[in-house]
Amino acid sequence: MILNTTHTSKENKELINDLVGKPYSFMQSIKLKGIGSKRMVIEDASPNFKQYLNTVSDINYANLELRSSGILIHITKGLQNFTWTIPFYQLVIYKTNGSSIHAQGRFIHFQNNKMLKENKLFFDKVLNEKIKFDEQYNFQS
Repeated sequence: MILNTTHTSKENKELINDLVGKPYSFMQSIKLKGIGSKRMVIEDASPNFKQYLNTVSDINYANLELRSSGILIHITKGLQNFTWTIPFYQLVIYKTNGSSIHAQGRFIHFQNNKMLKENKLFFDKVLNEKIKFDEQYNFQS
């Protein structure tokens, strides 16, 4: 679900908290050694996602925020801010010539550059949290 988060609203905050969990406290974020990524360059996006990106030749940036049950992807388009909420059960990450995040019939592909390499540890942390989340529902004996 993509929300316009340019202005804070109680409805958006409650919806985000219901989908991906409440934000980590300050102490929890220190224990996790950070819950946010550095900004990354968006190289490509799915056609149904293009309306949330700059249409002129500006570079599109996004950064990720880790929550207890999912991630948030923050995107800036001009003076507007958009947040894509992705619960862990919908999250798929591919590492092919950069990195791409797929969920809900949409995808974002990040450019393979220095900024993406700096976020490798963050992507590892996201995958570890996703594994922990998925293990709650492992019913095999």
